[in-house]
Amino acid sequence: MDHFLYRNGQLHAEDVNLATIADSVGTPFYCYSAATLTRHYTLFREALDPLPNLICYAVKSNSNLAVLKLLGDLGAGMDVVSIGEYLRARAAGVPGARIVFSGVGKTRDEMRAALEGGIRQFNVESDPEMEALSQVAESMGVRAPITLRVNPDVDARTHEKISTGRKEDKFGVPISRAREIYARAARLPGLKVIGVDMHIGSQLTDLAPFESAYLKMADLVRALRQDGHVIERLDLGGGLGIPYTRANDAPPLPVDYGAMVKRVLGDLDCEIEIEPGRLISGNAGVLVTEVIYRKQAEEREFLIVDAAMNDLVRPAMYGAHHDIEPLIEPPAGAPMAPVDIVGPICESGDTFAKQRALPFVAAGERIAFRSAGAYGAVMSSEYNSRPLVPEVLVSGDHFAVIRPRPSYEQMLGRDSIPDWL
Repeated sequence: MDHFLYRNGQLHAEDVNLATIADSVGTPFYCYSAATLTRHYTLFREALDPLPNLICYAVKSNSNLAVLKLLGDLGAGMDVVSIGEYLRARAAGVPGARIVFSGVGKTRDEMRAALEGGIRQFNVESDPEMEALSQVAESMGVRAPITLRVNPDVDARTHEKISTGRKEDKFGVPISRAREIYARAARLPGLKVIGVDMHIGSQLTDLAPFESAYLKMADLVRALRQDGHVIERLDLGGGLGIPYTRANDAPPLPVDYGAMVKRVLGDLDCEIEIEPGRLISGNAGVLVTEVIYRKQAEEREFLIVDAAMNDLVRPAMYGAHHDIEPLIEPPAGAPMAPVDIVGPICESGDTFAKQRALPFVAAGERIAFRSAGAYGAVMSSEYNSRPLVPEVLVSGDHFAVIRPRPSYEQMLGRDSIPDWL
C-alpha cells in the first residue's frame, strides 16, 4: 500500500495535490510520502517481533538526509556501503551503534573513519579485507566487530544484475570455506567475531530462495558454535521485492517473510538484522514529469517528456517497468492507446516504456512514474548537462523541498578551467 491516490480527479501524495508541487518546483521532480515510509518500516518491525531485531535500512536505495532522518527517528539502523553513506547516516542523527558497514571494497581510510565515528559491525566480504580491517583496528588499539558475509550459492531467481548469492557473484566468501575463514578471523588481534551475514539478491518475489539460504545459515551457525565461536547476530540482508505493476500478483508481505524467519532461525537465540531498502522506499516515491510533445511517427506515437534516463535510469539499465499514471484522472472507460514514453536525451536508450497503453495525455499535461522512490534519485546524474531534479517530501497536507534543483550556474561552477588554458 502507498499514499498516492486520486482525489477529486487529481493525483495526490497523501493530502497534497501533486499538481500543486509541480506548479511550485517545476518538473521533473521526485516526491516521497512520509506516511508510506513509516508504514513500510513499521510492517517489518512488527513482522519480526518478538525476536530481537534491528531493521537496518539500505541507504543505497534512497540516501536523502530527510528520508534517513525520518527512518532513524523511528528507530531504524542503517546499512551503508561507503563512507559517504556512513556520513549521511550520521548527519541524519543515526548513532554509529546502529550502522552496519557492508560492501566488497572498503578501503583502509573508510575502515578507520567508521571505527573512529562508531560502528555496529563490519560485514566482511573477503580474506584480504579481513586482514586489512584487523591491521587498521589493531593500529587504533581497538577490535572491530565483524560478521562474515557468506555466499550460500543460492540462485535468487531475480534480475541478472541484482543477484548476489551465487558462487559466480563477487560478493561474500564461499560457504564451503566459511569455517576455515572464521577460524582465521578468531586468530586476528583486531577483530571480534559476533555473527554471520548473508544477502542473496534484490527484488525477490518468492520466499523459497530466502528459506533455502537461511537453512544453510542455520546449519553454519550450529557448526561455528561447535567450533567455539560466539554467534550473537544474524544479518539476513534485504531483497524482498515490491509490486512495480498493479496488474501483477503482489510479492510476499513482510508478515509472511517474518513468519518464515521465525520458523527457520527462531531457535538459534540470535538477534536478527535485516537490510530492506527497496521495500521501504520504492513505493513511497513517484517521479512527476510533463509531456513536452506528442509525436506521431510512421509506425507509432511518442510521448516526449521532460524527464530522461539521467533522472530515472532503471528502465534503460534493467528494462525495468514502472506504472505510469496521468496526474488528471481519466474518465471511467476512457479509450487507451499504445504509446512510447521517451525522454529528450539523444540516445535510443532514453526510453521509459514501449507501446504502453495509456489514456490520451496532451502536451503540457503531467504524468507520474510510480514506484520510483528506490534507485531513482540516488542513481541520477547530470548527463547531457541536465541539472539534478528536486526531491520533495510530503507529510499529511504539507510538503518540503528536501533537495533543490541546482541552477545552471551552480552546475557549471563545479568545474574549473586551469590557468594555462
